[in-house]
Amino acid sequence: MRALKGIDVAFVCMNLPYTMDVPQAAQAVLAFQPGIVYPYHYRGQNGLSDVAAFQKTVNAANRKIDVRLRNWYPATK
Repeated sequence: MRALKGIDVAFVCMNLPYTMDVPQAAQAVLAFQPGIVYPYHYRGQNGLSDVAAFQKTVNAANRKIDVRLRNWYPATK
C-alpha cells in the first residue's frame, strides 16, 4: 500500500485478526495519502474498531485527507 500513488478514493478495512488494526490502517493511509478515505469492514471478533480514533490519527498528521465515516453496521450499537 505504501507504494500507491495518485489515489483519489480509498476504502480501508480494519478488523483484527484478519486485516489491520486502527494504528496500522492510519499509518497505511498516511503513507499513500488518498484524497478521500472510507474506513469499512471494521467489525471484528471483539466488536467494532474505533473509527473515530482512526479519523483523529489521520487528520492529526494530514488535514488534507478527507476521512469519511459511515455507519456500515446500523443494527450495531
